Amino acid sequence: MVGTFYRAAGPNAKPFAEVGQQIKEGEPICIIEAMKIMNEIDSEIAGTITKVLCENGQPVEFGQPLFVIE
Repeated sequence: MVGTFYRAAGPNAKPFAEVGQQIKEGEPICIIEAMKIMNEIDSEIAGTITKVLCENGQPVEFGQPLFVIE
């Protein structure tokens, strides 16, 4: 396990990215907590989020897809 996936910066905060949302390259889309450090993950491409592949609070592995972006 690399870390834990979080869609928002906090429990009451709105998610960084929602299905149907247009995003730009370099825009933050989620947080991965690893070893008690919160790492903001930026999109590597521009496009539209068509699917979120992880649940909030789910453990994730290195290289695991998190979103589908078209």
